[in-house]
Amino acid sequence: MPPYDATPAPQGAPRYRAVTRSNVRKTAQWSKLPPEMREAIEVVSQVLPFRTNPYVMDELIDWDEVPNDPLYQLTFVQKGMLSDADYAKMAELVRNDAPKGEIKLVANAIRRRLNPHPAGQMTHNVPKIDGRGLPGLQHKYDQTVLLFPSQGQTCHAYCTFCFRWAQFVGLDDLKFQAQETTDLQDYLRAHHEVSDVLITGGDPMIMKTKALRAYIEPLLAPEFEHVTSIRIGTKSVAYWPQRYLTDPDADDLLRLFEQVVASGKHLAIMGHYNHPRELSTKVAKDAVRRIRSTGANVRMQSPLIRHVNDDANAWAELWKEGVKLGAIPYYMFVERDTGPKAYFQVPLVRAWGIFRDAYQQVSGLARTVRGPSMSAFPGKVLVDGVAEVAGEKVFCLQLLQGRDGDWVRRPFFAKYDENASWLTDLKPAFGEDRFFFEDEPRVSPPRRLDVV
Repeated sequence: MPPYDATPAPQGAPRYRAVTRSNVRKTAQWSKLPPEMREAIEVVSQVLPFRTNPYVMDELIDWDEVPNDPLYQLTFVQKGMLSDADYAKMAELVRNDAPKGEIKLVANAIRRRLNPHPAGQMTHNVPKIDGRGLPGLQHKYDQTVLLFPSQGQTCHAYCTFCFRWAQFVGLDDLKFQAQETTDLQDYLRAHHEVSDVLITGGDPMIMKTKALRAYIEPLLAPEFEHVTSIRIGTKSVAYWPQRYLTDPDADDLLRLFEQVVASGKHLAIMGHYNHPRELSTKVAKDAVRRIRSTGANVRMQSPLIRHVNDDANAWAELWKEGVKLGAIPYYMFVERDTGPKAYFQVPLVRAWGIFRDAYQQVSGLARTVRGPSMSAFPGKVLVDGVAEVAGEKVFCLQLLQGRDGDWVRRPFFAKYDENASWLTDLKPAFGEDRFFFEDEPRVSPPRRLDVV
């Protein structure tokens, strides 16, 4: 008998079914939406990805509270996600039943104006071997390599705020995806500073276990003993927890987790939980318990999102529930400068206040969480607080991770700006003309990504 919970899946277990623009009209909830909200879904989903599923619609969204329900805002595209001009142009095309090619041309032009790859993802993070770029890999911080498996470039449902939205809109030149498993292995053989591999997407848990195993099992070989941790970034724990309970290969997935742990490596499921309601259902709680029974850890992370979780009590409730289930609070991020950021952004000073107020409500077991943190070009920039120093009101900042390891945990200060919502909105304090990390060349990639 394996140590994980191997209770057989019940007869008639739900099977995953995607709800998209093409079939959302067939759902029972569609008739509850007023015409202007239906039009917004039709129009905005031509530009930004829209995908959900019956579990999200039936179990997580409170339809009596729509459109203000946070889970509806999280999963259904909204009119305000496009500028007035872009919305009007796209709405005219949809109303006039314009040819698909014409709609696609306009949609792609809008998409390319939405900063599809922030923080140097395309220009500075792609590693090389012998001068050849490795598609589907990113290496920004010394210790961690990201892998984007090609089979995992979709999700059980799309988050409307997602900074990886460009993976899902059909523009191949905007995608990260690894077609081969050998590139990762070759790169790891040459880079023993890498201790962590983060498998991300999309969502790797959309893949069948057999496909996921092909990426993970080779990393358990003795030659990769320097890789001590494997992380899997996933929203499935919230959007389709049945992946760990009743899907046809759920047991095989847990056996894979158990195999990783038995090899001596740390396995972390990086659960994307944006709202406490995502942990309120029995299946969501059972999924966490079943994952943890393999020896894997579950960690919780999310950006702070206006209309969804810009409330300290919601964050405190989420962290408390996570701790109760054994999931570790990990990060509160600042919404990235991509896609419909204007719709979701929260000023940094308010983000810090929400974090502080939530942090005050939880015990030390939940204070593993860090934030609010910006995953910006130089690294993960933490907003430590607001203070008055030498008569000047300032933001106190530091890098939790950096392109240059010497930058990490080095305090720095920015002029106080109540409207700033991202690092690039900030200016150095005390008369300085630039931040210390801006002395690093911003054109060529870091040296460690050069030919090996």
